[in-house]
Amino acid sequence: MRDIERKILTLSAGGPASIGYTRSIRLSNLRVIVYGLDSDKYNLMRAETDVKAVCPRHSDANFDDFLLKYIEKFSIDFIHAQSESDVFAVGRLKFKIESLGCKVFLPSLEEIKIFRDKWKSYSLWLEAGIKVPKNIYINNVEDLESAFQVFGADIWIRETIGAAGKGSLSRPKFEEALAQISNDNSWGKVVAAEHLSRDTVTWQSIWWEGDLIACQGRRRLNWAFSNRAQSGVTGLTGVGETLSDPYLDELSSKCVKAANEEPHGIYSVDFTYDLHGTPNPTEINIGKFFTTHEFFSQAGLNMPAIVQDLVFGSHRNHKNSWINPLEDGLLWIRGIDCLPILTSRKDLGL
Repeated sequence: MRDIERKILTLSAGGPASIGYTRSIRLSNLRVIVYGLDSDKYNLMRAETDVKAVCPRHSDANFDDFLLKYIEKFSIDFIHAQSESDVFAVGRLKFKIESLGCKVFLPSLEEIKIFRDKWKSYSLWLEAGIKVPKNIYINNVEDLESAFQVFGADIWIRETIGAAGKGSLSRPKFEEALAQISNDNSWGKVVAAEHLSRDTVTWQSIWWEGDLIACQGRRRLNWAFSNRAQSGVTGLTGVGETLSDPYLDELSSKCVKAANEEPHGIYSVDFTYDLHGTPNPTEINIGKFFTTHEFFSQAGLNMPAIVQDLVFGSHRNHKNSWINPLEDGLLWIRGIDCLPILTSRKDLGL
């Protein structure tokens, strides 16, 4: 008699991050059926899940009811939210979802609300004494004028909520910034900050009731399609590289714990280095893996599988089990219409 297969549901199933999640689950030795929901019928065709279905958008009044009925109908055992809006939606419905026997692995809704908002994150870290780039909230034209007076030509503008460099402008002229914010009607949804260097790193981690279970650093060598965005930031890593840095581990943990001394869930902390070489936190991708987490899975650190072990198995012996286990200098090279390549600096003679 065959073992009963676990049923995992992933949202935004046709997006790059969710495809990476599905592939990571496949790499494990878990017996699973992967269900996929996506509000875009075209994106859904790219999903690599066993079962696919179109769902309402998060903004649709029918989304909550649809999701809960889907989970109940197919007896889903675990739901994974990968996009920022997925995380917020599932976070709102956490207790209803769990009442259906479906497990959820997310930080508290309060943390989700803080860390999905770049201004709230900045304010929290500033209060905690963590070095952050100065930010100015842009509510109106007067605030924008003040920001240009403070930062001058070296200004950086981005929306407070959203991924993939949403609404970002790098060193724009005042007129350009004014036009974009007005056209997008994003007054009160934008912050301006001092421009830092182009050196960035992400620290991805898993926590269980205050214990750090796994973490790994990844340097971004470039952004994919950077020439298609005014800021040069697309949120899409072109080439990523593994790195280990105890200082980054300590600083990242401090950033995570600024909202909760006993974090529980997935936290991916983004840093940009200032001109003095000091990493400054810019945001936390809360409750989800960063887009290219398949990189780690293919290299031997399968965080989606670790989460499954934690949720359905035992976490007692897993504290500090996977602290930067991957060797430095592994490279993940991505492009459009081709599979990513896992290689290393050594293999490329760098």
